[in-house]
Amino acid sequence: MSVMNNVQINQTILDAPFIQDMMNNTYDMWNRGWDELNGGNISCLLDEGEVSNYLNVNHVLRTIDLAFPVPELAGKYFIVTGSGKYFRHVRETPEECLGIIRVSADGESIELLWGLRDGAPPTSELASHFMSHITRLKKDPSHRVIMHSHTTHLIAMTFNHELNEVFFTRTLWKMCTECLVVFPEGVGILPWMVPGTDEIGRKTAEKMTDFRLVVWPHHGIFGAGKSLSEAFGLLETVEKAAHIYMLTSAHKEGIRQMITDQDLKALAKRFSVNPPEKYFTE
Repeated sequence: MSVMNNVQINQTILDAPFIQDMMNNTYDMWNRGWDELNGGNISCLLDEGEVSNYLNVNHVLRTIDLAFPVPELAGKYFIVTGSGKYFRHVRETPEECLGIIRVSADGESIELLWGLRDGAPPTSELASHFMSHITRLKKDPSHRVIMHSHTTHLIAMTFNHELNEVFFTRTLWKMCTECLVVFPEGVGILPWMVPGTDEIGRKTAEKMTDFRLVVWPHHGIFGAGKSLSEAFGLLETVEKAAHIYMLTSAHKEGIRQMITDQDLKALAKRFSVNPPEKYFTE
């Protein structure tokens, strides 16, 4: 491939929908105060055809060994955020902050096809992302995205609300009518754990068997979706409910009324969702 062709590809790929979506979503998340400094990370599964329209998939820039082999993802393509990169810089320097990678045929390394300039590694939460992708793909073959963010009011809520999945979910559902419809399975919650480890990755992936949203107390949340928009929407809905909870809880008279269990059941019937019965106590 000639130098001219390489230049042309590098210019064209910035117009790719998956690049534009990552640029827009990361900026929006930073603009909402969810991803300060280098906080937060995203990975999105891509089809080979999507990538090959913009890149020579046979041209590997470098290979990065994985400490956690993922043979289940062998040959799969992802666009990921880089470790230590700021979401607010993605729009300005996407080739520095983002990377397009392919998992090797044996699942023991990743091959960098574009981005992560100057030797930057992919997100330090790659173990959590890959393990969660594996789990969600088993549940839903149309799954594509894992998104981690430091949603402000949800983090605050983890300091003053009981960290019980049933009680926490019920509170979120009762803060905003849309919540039960958007995440009828509820939210999973882990104990506080050191981030960036295989252990938190495994525990998050275990929760992803039953939930698309997993709360990391005093840290943030992991969300899964079929698209960047869907995953963002899940985080946005939970964060709004947590914001309402924090506002109402701070009021000197406290919460005086809320959505009842019977109201929730009526919502579930109207929108044809099936929340687990364990969430209803009335």
